[in-house]
Amino acid sequence: MPIIRVEMLKGRDRDTRRAIIKELTDGFCRATGAKPEVVDVVLVDVDKQDWGKAGIAFADRQPD
Repeated sequence: MPIIRVEMLKGRDRDTRRAIIKELTDGFCRATGAKPEVVDVVLVDVDKQDWGKAGIAFADRQPD
């Protein structure tokens, strides 16, 4: 069973999350020939303060 794990900053609404899951599943199935029922997608929300790039937390780069 393939698992697609996506870590992303918090803030996407339910409809967007559904669309992400559908698109990732569909794309994986097209590329591999797998059936959708065997594909798991896990979306992991991360706070801006817990994710950084180039030594700077996103909370400092993109304040609310």
